[in-house]
Amino acid sequence: MDARTRHALKEGLADASGFVIGSLAGWGLGRLLGLDFFANPDAFGWREMAGLALIALGCGVGKVTARRLVAPRPPA
Repeated sequence: MDARTRHALKEGLADASGFVIGSLAGWGLGRLLGLDFFANPDAFGWREMAGLALIALGCGVGKVTARRLVAPRPPA
């Protein structure tokens, strides 16, 4: 496996893991704040939509954070 393929695999795994971990963190934060998106599947009020927004925000932040952790660093 060449270096480009290894780097692409590392970025893909970082994106996927950051996405999942971030979404779980956003969901957990929403539950702590009483904004659980999955609590009532029959009704979608402002609490559920705010919970969904926290999940989406967590996805984005987790992906960006994971991508920055695997980014190549310039030599010092």
